[in-house]
Amino acid sequence: MTNSAPGGQTYLLVDGENIDATLGMSILGRRPQPQERPRWDRLLRFAEDIWEQPVHGLFFLAVDTELPMPFVQALTSIGYRPVPLSGTPDQKVVDLAIQRTLEEIARRDADVMLASNDGDFVPQVEALVSGSRRVAVLGFEEFRNSRFAALVPRGLECFDLEHDVDAFTVPLPRIKIIPIDEFDPLDFL
Repeated sequence: MTNSAPGGQTYLLVDGENIDATLGMSILGRRPQPQERPRWDRLLRFAEDIWEQPVHGLFFLAVDTELPMPFVQALTSIGYRPVPLSGTPDQKVVDLAIQRTLEEIARRDADVMLASNDGDFVPQVEALVSGSRRVAVLGFEEFRNSRFAALVPRGLECFDLEHDVDAFTVPLPRIKIIPIDEFDPLDFL
């Protein structure tokens, strides 16, 4: 665990579309059931615990016409500030907003965690790791854009939503390399 600087602040930016799409299309191969979705409050707790400082959670949503009020209210009640966005069909509004937010954070004295696997954010994350702040990407290890790996030697931290953050209440059907000391044949029989 890393100790915080006095008066430190972490911004946790959640690309909910990317995490949901990766979970549904790449891991499950179908729409996730409610019990298979991330517990977003666990991301906030993880961010607070790992860097031992207050966290400001921003959850970015693409919204066509109507706010998904039950989801927005749930996010608000657990401590996120929902950021509902709209635009033209050719705009990736969530990506644009997160890119702009990362660029603004670069002008502030704050740490940042980004929950996304998306390589569209690599330039902004690279600019952030060039300073003295702490920067992390949270996602699914095997689906994280490979360009983030080049930033690890420069200080980027990478956390897996399932294995490090413990954001799920059920195990996901992921294929990963298993250290022999952790291998249990019962998991496969």
